[in-house]
Amino acid sequence: MTTRDRGTTRILLWVMSTLTVLVLLFGYRTSLAGADQLAAGSESPIVGSASTSTCSTSDTAPDTSPGTSAGSSGSSGRTVTGPATQTRYGPVQVELNVTGSGSSATITDVAVIQYPNSDRRDAEINGYALPILIQSTIDQQSADIDMVSGATYTSMGYQSSLQAAIDQAQA
Repeated sequence: MTTRDRGTTRILLWVMSTLTVLVLLFGYRTSLAGADQLAAGSESPIVGSASTSTCSTSDTAPDTSPGTSAGSSGSSGRTVTGPATQTRYGPVQVELNVTGSGSSATITDVAVIQYPNSDRRDAEINGYALPILIQSTIDQQSADIDMVSGATYTSMGYQSSLQAAIDQAQA
């Protein structure tokens, strides 16, 4: 081989290795916390609790109709379901467990019983965003919470359903 052929081979090898690295870099998919759980059980509600401050998935969705209260008003509180709010990617519906009444009502649990979950991207976004929204709701005890970047439509639908549920709980 001549020196010119070796130089061309080295340049070609460098270009091919650079392209390979770029393809691998841009083709890498990161996993978000909870996305695999959501993809596996996409019909399950996302649930948060004030006592544990963690989020998990449940195997069954509550059987309540939008805009109604269910459960008893005993010491464990009552359940209030906000209306399903339609977003660009699907409905979002929030269910609250509250204790007390009127303006002194305290949110003890939050469950998102409907959320966009038609594809893997929806599961990734909501697997990340919903636990943040739930924790913010429990911390703030109101619908005056920050939106989650990258999940604007879900955040808006969540806040709308949450505010309606809070209004119902305080009535």
